[in-house]
Amino acid sequence: MRILVIDDEKNIRRTMALALESMDQEVVAVASGKEGVRELTRVPIDVVFLDLKLHQESGLDVLAEIFRLAPLAAVVMVTAFASIETAVEAMRRGAFDYLPKPCTPDRVRQVLSRIERTRKLESRVVELESQLHASAPEIDLTTGSLLMQQVIDTAFKAADSEATVLILGESGTGKSVLAKAMHVRSPRKIGAFVTVSCPSLSREILESELFGHVKGAFTGAHSDTYGKIAAADGGTLFLDEIGDLPLEIQAKLLRLLQEREYERVGETKPRRANVRVISATNRDLAQAVRDGRFREDLYYRLNVISFEIPPLRNRIQDLDRIVKRHIDFFAAHAGKPIRRLSAEALLAMRSYRWPGNLRELRNVIERAVILGNSDEIGIADLPQISQSSSDLRIGGRITLEEIENEHIRKVITNSRTVDEAASILGVDPATLYRRKKKL
Repeated sequence: MRILVIDDEKNIRRTMALALESMDQEVVAVASGKEGVRELTRVPIDVVFLDLKLHQESGLDVLAEIFRLAPLAAVVMVTAFASIETAVEAMRRGAFDYLPKPCTPDRVRQVLSRIERTRKLESRVVELESQLHASAPEIDLTTGSLLMQQVIDTAFKAADSEATVLILGESGTGKSVLAKAMHVRSPRKIGAFVTVSCPSLSREILESELFGHVKGAFTGAHSDTYGKIAAADGGTLFLDEIGDLPLEIQAKLLRLLQEREYERVGETKPRRANVRVISATNRDLAQAVRDGRFREDLYYRLNVISFEIPPLRNRIQDLDRIVKRHIDFFAAHAGKPIRRLSAEALLAMRSYRWPGNLRELRNVIERAVILGNSDEIGIADLPQISQSSSDLRIGGRITLEEIENEHIRKVITNSRTVDEAASILGVDPATLYRRKKKL
């Protein structure tokens, strides 16, 4: 952390600075409140050790000025005139803690440790609050799909390491859900899980959100902002849709991955980052590299361990369980007695290709529950699904080849091997392989 020591006694300033530097902290020591205020306007400060009795100033008055300039700084009052009254007054005005002189290195180390723990807890509270307001059912990573089970096994093995992970998959397949599950199973689980959505409104907003900024860095930067990297310190930084990251920011991210360092917008002094990076994309990053839209060196840094989540249409074995969980969740929230799908509705959902994957499934069930009038969801409650099903129904205005092709696709999707699918269809495996390749 960057620490400011304000004390009018030279020996105390020197001793405090040496003690803090021995703890791998960055220290600036000044002799007066005026110098301290000047330092606060020059660089971001994380912690201030402030003498209560300065030569011609009151530490309590300086405290108010510190909070005006750096509202996020943790201020520790230090004084030889220890008393309950001054301690209570300093805490009432917002001081983090109160230390009597002489301040031993152990006491200083303890208070810094409390500051770090408090910041991690604050990040954790923000994370938990967002979870409480989430409008999605509890995540269930059990699966009947061999392909999905292989992905989950790989993800959980990687969770124990510090390796950078790249999660691939179509939009809506649950990439962020799996990233969060990896964090929970990692040694960093007590730290925060911080998400950055890379398709932001602009490069400037995304850069500030990710790295933070200092006061005055740009129009509207009225105060220092820590940024998502600082919020994820000791935890996991999840970069969602990394394929949309602007080229200008890619160089800064590469530095973060290589050197564990970054700079806030408007700041020239590097900061250290103790974060584990997981990223996800629905884009072909290898093609983006060939097209010059994504840095090759960054791609290899992100792609230490990678795996692709299969689309819902390729893990149809899990559909019944996922649908039931969503029905129970939304019915409880809406106060509806809906408990199940009709046989016809379930058959239609199994046959549907789900281009929007789990996200689309969630929306379909939520709509059906809200608008439903009985204890069962029927095909009429699923207009998008029923329309798609009617397009290929027997007797519809379609060719025999279209019916045959769709039947082959669904049999292959629901079979473990090409041999099994060929047996169901009554054709030679080699013939089916050629037809599959053509399709």
